[in-house]
Formats: sequence, structure tokens, C-alpha cells
Amino acid sequence: MTEVKSRVLFPGLFRPRIGGGMPPDVREHTMRQASERVWARNYRIRLRLTDVATIMLAVTLAFSMRFGVEAIPASARMDDAQYLLISAAIVVCWLVSLVAFGVHDSRVIGVGASEYKRIVNASATAFGLLAIVFLVLKVDIARGFFMLALPIGTVSLLTVHWLWRRWLVSQRTLDHYLCRALVVGELDDVGYVIRQIQQKSGAAYNIVGAVVSDTDAHSVTTGQKPVPILGMRDVAQIARNVTADTVIIAGQPKGGANFIRNLAWQLEGTATDLVLASQLTDVAGPRIHFRPVEGLPLIHVEIPQFEGGKHVLKRAFDIAASGAGLLVLAPVFLAIALFIKFDDGGPVFFRQERVGRNQRNFQMVKFRSMATTAERDLAALVDKNEGNGLLFKLKDDPRVTAVGKVLRKYSLDELPQLWNVFVGEMSLVGPRPPLPREVESYESHVHRRLYIKPGLTGMWQVNGRSDLSWDESVRLDLYYVENWSLTGDLMIVWRTVKVLLKPVGAY
Repeated sequence: MTEVKSRVLFPGLFRPRIGGGMPPDVREHTMRQASERVWARNYRIRLRLTDVATIMLAVTLAFSMRFGVEAIPASARMDDAQYLLISAAIVVCWLVSLVAFGVHDSRVIGVGASEYKRIVNASATAFGLLAIVFLVLKVDIARGFFMLALPIGTVSLLTVHWLWRRWLVSQRTLDHYLCRALVVGELDDVGYVIRQIQQKSGAAYNIVGAVVSDTDAHSVTTGQKPVPILGMRDVAQIARNVTADTVIIAGQPKGGANFIRNLAWQLEGTATDLVLASQLTDVAGPRIHFRPVEGLPLIHVEIPQFEGGKHVLKRAFDIAASGAGLLVLAPVFLAIALFIKFDDGGPVFFRQERVGRNQRNFQMVKFRSMATTAERDLAALVDKNEGNGLLFKLKDDPRVTAVGKVLRKYSLDELPQLWNVFVGEMSLVGPRPPLPREVESYESHVHRRLYIKPGLTGMWQVNGRSDLSWDESVRLDLYYVENWSLTGDLMIVWRTVKVLLKPVGAY
């Protein structure tokens, strides 16, 4: 069905590949490859058309909210034609800005944070330029209309792209991807890159094969479906044979810089991109900058900073968000407190000493989810520990009360920590707050978790929580400490909401 549809939409697309008595299995494989490219191209077209419709609806909605629905037909009169021109200018400038910032670039579509960041930057730039132009030209425009269009349109674009991305990820079950990728390098490096892409990239890449030097293996096993090893040499020809959209160089290939340069020359004139997978593991993109010297592309890696304006902005965000949360959730706090009190008559809150930034201890507040004798009963349960590393966890912990099981499942017992955030002992997003006995057993590098304030939520909470191994928990926390950003914090908060609705690893 896909083949027939593609033939109708793009006549002649398959003819050059099918002629000449091509074997049936090769013909089917070639058709599927071409069909994937058509599918990806059609997806990008639909995304662009959706953005056009979203912006036009956002501008119309902003106009109707400012002047009323009945004013829309009236704006078509000659004496109100100015607003039609202004609205058209906003739509056109907005769309041009999206294109200029590469929102529809195949390298960012479906990636997530990078795509959303470009939408926000493009929208802010478009309205900033329009505001300057209107001011210089002394265009009389209702500020309410102008200021409403920006948030309505930006939120709508983000929502639409998020919905498209969710749909795109769901298409993985049908083997629909945006880019067909070939990975090249040593076996260990190739395996690592493939695992990371399969686990983290959503629907961005479909790894169709690998080119590995000095190995007798026929495939790369990565935990998901094995990736076939297609040869040892002539990477450009292999890329053409499998119609790869991207060739990814993993680590330092055999032949070094000369190999990469020659491969780039061989890929000239094709539709195949060349991507270098950096060996800088656990370093986020914003910390990497290129500082080219003639003939030598240098990569500048920013050293993490734990003071300064960025941290002041994070603190301001913490105060605003936690203060609003305490006010809005006050009725929920009261209801939970009553349930806990009526359950066993014990205290509502549980306070426990935790270690914060720079190893300063503080009293973390939680809703009590265990029996009042929980601390005394712990010694008898140590041998049954199901946690990882230094963490004590028990899925069926007998100390947890009936109400506590519900609170823990949906992380409602953590809500009072909003107070810890408000007074500055914690942050809304950060590493998990450790116990003093855990810190005493830390290896030297793990102490880096304490360079910033612990968080109410964080990478640990949105990536599996108690189901993670100790090493993976540490890696996620250290990654956050060195690479956090306010935009990333907002993404983690959003993912936290999704985790609360569908809990994973919460016990």
C-alpha cells in the first residue's frame, strides 16, 4: 500500500532502481528505502502546513480577544484595512523567522528540546523586530492585540510540535523514521553510539547498518534489534547502497582525520550528511562551541560555573514557582493532612536530615507515609534491601501506611518540600537530596552532586527513579549538575507532571 501510494504521489520515483532484472528481494528493499524518504519528506511538509495554520489561528484569536468576535468582519472595511495588513505582516514575519531559525530543519525535527528552543527564539525575534519596525514607522497598533498574539502563538506552536513529536515516536513501531543512518568506527564506539541513539533520539534516526574495522562479528548487539555490519571499507559506496541519509562517525575511526576528510569528499554531491559523534560524553550541546583556526576546527568546552547570574535566575524561578505552588496547593495539603491524621493519629509531617549544597545539612519536610516507628524498624529490614548502591528501598515495605502507599505512588508525600525550595534549602529541579550516611560513603567524584542545591524533582525522578542502578543515578545527577539550564529545568518539570500521572519506579 505504501509503495502504490508513493508511486501515485511521485511518479517515476522507483523506475531507475527497479529496471534491469533486479532480484525481487533487492527490489522490495529498495522500494522500502525510497518509501521511507518519501514518508519523511511528507512529514516535514505536513509540519510546515500545520505551523502556517497555527499562526494564522493564533493571530485571529488574539484579534478576537482584543476587539471581540464581532469586530473580525468589520476589520475588512477599508478604514480598518490597516489591521489586515498588520496581521498579515505578523504572520509572514513569524513564518520567515521560523524558517530562518531552522525550526523545520531535518536535523532538529523530532529531537525535542532543541526544536522547542528554536520555536521560542524564532517567535521572540519575530515580535522584537516587528515592535521596532512599528515604532520606527509610527504604526498605530493596539498593544493588547500585539502582546496577546505572541504567547498564544508560541504556546500553540509548542503544543502542535509536541503533539507531532508524540505521533512521530509512535510511528517507530511501523519503522518510520526521519533519517536512515550508517554508523562507522571501532566496535565499542559504534555499539555505544547505537545504544544512545536507540534509547534517546526518539524517531530521529533509524540505524540501518554499521561499518566496523577489525572484527569478525556480523552484527552489533545493542539490547534492541541487532544492527548488521555491512562491510569493512568503502563507506561512501555502502552508504549509497543502503540509501543512508546520514553517516555517523563514532569515536576515532581507523585512518583518523584523513579518513574523515576523504569520506567527506566522497559524499559530495549526494544527499547524505556527515556527522561526528563527539567523545565528550555527558556534555550538553550548549557547553560546546566551535572556535575555528584555519585548518584546525577547535571545540571549546565551557567549564561548569556554580555561581553567577544564571544561578540568580534559577533562584528567582524557584521562589516564584514554589510560592505559587504553596498557595495553589493549600487545599490539597489540607486534605492530605486530614487523611494522614485520621489514618493512625500520628503526626502529619515527617522531617529528616538531608545534605544540601556544599554539604550543609537541613531538615527536609515530607508528608508522613510510614508508621511512626519507621526509623526504629529500619535495622530489621536492612537485609531485605532492594535498592541500588547506597539507597535503601523495599517495594513492599511493611512500614508504609495505607495512605502512605497512595502518597508514594503519585509522589504526593514530596509536596511539602516546596517549603524547602521557597526558603532556599532546595531547588525545584536538582539532584536527589542525599542522607548524611550516603554522603559519608560517596566516592570522591560523587561529591560533585553537592555543588548545587538538591531538587524536588530532577533527572533521577523522570528517568525511572528506584528502578535505576546506583551508577546510572549518579551519572544522571552529575550530568544535570554540569549541564543544567533554565529551559532544561522547565522540560524536567513538564516530564515530572507526566511521571506523576503514570508513575514509574515509585515505591
